[in-house]
Amino acid sequence: MNKTLLATAVLTACFATACAAKNDTAATTAAVDPAPMTEPAPMTDAPAAEPAASATGMSADRDIVDNAAASPDFSTLVAAVTAAGLVDTLKGAGPFTVFAPTNAAFSALPAGTVDTLLKPESKADLTKILTYHVVAGKVDAATLVGLITAGGGTAVVTTVEGGTLTASAANGGVTLTDAKGNVANVTTTDLNQSNGVIHVVDEVLMP
Repeated sequence: MNKTLLATAVLTACFATACAAKNDTAATTAAVDPAPMTEPAPMTDAPAAEPAASATGMSADRDIVDNAAASPDFSTLVAAVTAAGLVDTLKGAGPFTVFAPTNAAFSALPAGTVDTLLKPESKADLTKILTYHVVAGKVDAATLVGLITAGGGTAVVTTVEGGTLTASAANGGVTLTDAKGNVANVTTTDLNQSNGVIHVVDEVLMP
């Protein structure tokens, strides 16, 4: 199953969950029972799929940094977090919501961008970019979808960096638009961590 279909199926399930909870609680505090880390979230109108590669090696009893380091999809992200000196922060109690770019997302940046950002003299810029991918608190997929629904199709979330991301419903999934107008697709949701949650994105977001 390709990433687009997986994202569509997962977010369809999240929309259903959010709607069911609408009469019991506010959308901004919606919660769902987390799906197992090694299994895909329940799907509707679609066959079962293999677990996302991003979840490989992850465990809900480990923190964001340890789980990212265990996944084959996030080696560049882990290198960047280390270079920026954010390891201790993201291993903290949190909770944090991380929109995590994959290795492929970093590779799609202009040639030389990652190498430049990993240099010591670029630490401030790298820190700004990485913290732009982090939201304080645990915002699971149902909560995010609830915010989008309440906002009539979009929701603005504030990042730890201080900037904002605009989450939108699009083609049965969710996209994030950054301050530069770049759009990333949320390809995998609700990878639960001991100190928060990871949602996988296919582009590096820029403040």
